[in-house]
Amino acid sequence: MPPQPVSPTAMPDPEVNPQKARRGLSRVWHATGYSMAGLRAGWHETAFRQEALAAVVLIPAAFWVGRSWVETALLAGVVLLVMIVELLNTGIETAIDRIGPEWHGLSKRAKDMGSAAVLLSLLLAGGVWLAALYTRFFT
Repeated sequence: MPPQPVSPTAMPDPEVNPQKARRGLSRVWHATGYSMAGLRAGWHETAFRQEALAAVVLIPAAFWVGRSWVETALLAGVVLLVMIVELLNTGIETAIDRIGPEWHGLSKRAKDMGSAAVLLSLLLAGGVWLAALYTRFFT
C-alpha cells in the first residue's frame, strides 16, 4: 500500500518538536530565543568571535567610507554575510561531529566545503572593502 499523502494543514506532532505546533507571536518569540541561543553558541567559536569583533569596527566604518546608502549597505552587508556563512559552517561542522569523531571522506568533504564558503565570503568582503576604500581615497 503506498504511503498516504500528508495534508499541508495537518498539525505536526508536538511530541517530536513543540516549536512546529506553535503559531503567531508565540512562534516568533520562541524562534527569536533559538536564534539568540545560536548567536551565543557562535560566540564560543574563535573565528566567529574574531569576525564579530571586526564587525564592531567595520559596520560603523561603512557609514564613513560609503558615499551613498547603497555603498554603505554593501559594505555593512558583506561583513554580516561573513558572519552568516561562519555560523552556517559551524552548524555543518557541529552536525558532522555529532555523527561521530572518526575520519570519513564525506565528513571531510562537507567540512572542507563549509570552510571554502567562509573563504569565499571573506574574499568577497575584502574585495568590496578594498574597492570602496580605493574609490573613497584615491579617485
